[in-house]
Amino acid sequence: MKGKFWVATFSVSVLGMLLAACSSDQPFDVKEIMSKPKAYVGSDVCKMCHLEHYDSWKMTLHSRSTQDAQSNLDVIIADFDEQKIRADLAKLGDKLQVPADQIFIPKIKDIKYTQGNQWNQRYIVEKDGDLYIAPIQYNVASHRWVAYEEKNWDKRPWLLKCGGCHASGVDLEKKTFKELSVSCESCHGKGSWHSALPKTAVFEKRQTILNPAKLTMGVAVQICGSCHNRGDSTKHPGADWPVGYEPGRSLEVYFKSTSYEEGDKEYVYANEFAKGHHQQYLDWKQSEHYKEGVTCTSCHYVHQIGLPPTRSQTIGAGSQQCFECHQILNKTTAHAIHSFANCIGCHMPRIVKSAESGDIHSHVFKTLLPKVTIENPTIPNSCTSCHAHKNADLKALQEKAFPGSMSGW
Repeated sequence: MKGKFWVATFSVSVLGMLLAACSSDQPFDVKEIMSKPKAYVGSDVCKMCHLEHYDSWKMTLHSRSTQDAQSNLDVIIADFDEQKIRADLAKLGDKLQVPADQIFIPKIKDIKYTQGNQWNQRYIVEKDGDLYIAPIQYNVASHRWVAYEEKNWDKRPWLLKCGGCHASGVDLEKKTFKELSVSCESCHGKGSWHSALPKTAVFEKRQTILNPAKLTMGVAVQICGSCHNRGDSTKHPGADWPVGYEPGRSLEVYFKSTSYEEGDKEYVYANEFAKGHHQQYLDWKQSEHYKEGVTCTSCHYVHQIGLPPTRSQTIGAGSQQCFECHQILNKTTAHAIHSFANCIGCHMPRIVKSAESGDIHSHVFKTLLPKVTIENPTIPNSCTSCHAHKNADLKALQEKAFPGSMSGW
């Protein structure tokens, strides 16, 4: 009995010591910590307490939008054969602003970082103390090389033009950044206060970091819109991203989105639908989804445990995502023809270009009928962007899908 009593007493003592050790945090001064300017700390600090979220984030394209080629050459997904590169460039002919044999092609040893890896990949090099994207681009699906800003590539500093959305904690004055890619703090804000406070400071700790899930929809979606957008900084001339914007703030204070009406005919169609990549926010703002409060995270998740089930991190695969909210109530006209119920084919036509023409879906969620192209031939339509109807009579195609719709034309 004495032995059992001694063991029990010893166990209680050890448990007491462990509990005391866990609860005896060093004294801290909340006001002192929060009196210092907020700063970026990097995702390696975040993972110490949020490992499961860190692991899920590492499975996303956000975590790989820009990668360090100096520490890992395997992030370069293309074969740097200069002869092959120049041969591909030469095929572009009159589209080039610089002759193919004069375009700068970096050596692998000179590539500091890569940008992109799913649709295309670009290569960041250093010149005279600044970072620039080299004037070549590898298109993944077609396995071909094309030119990128070949005439003035070394007049476009990467941090100024792209860095704010492909790195975290960019400081344009110091020409530095805290971390490559779209990291935790890109969406949750600077983490120095949050990481400095102990876990026992529960309420103070919660107040020092931003959780987009706890924002109103209209504010939260602007975090996505800060990068899935195209336009100009209102706070820093020449910057193509919202310099000074932080999650939770009003995006329009820091950024003016582009439009066809403003003269941007290269990246926007005449009906204001996006034709260029990273412009989903521009499309969405024109959609019925926007009016009804359906936002990016209604369809896409930012990070979740395990492998992403779809290429674009949607909650459902393909049209199954649409069926989460929509049901086909009628099977007439175009719905009768497309009885396989591919919502995306018509309502999200592939009219947007990242690497190659039509490799990204429109996000206005509106079917573009053939008569749209009849009215303005520069605007594509859902039918010809999907089917091989390139030489079809558009009026006949419109009438077949929607009988009687061409009467009076």
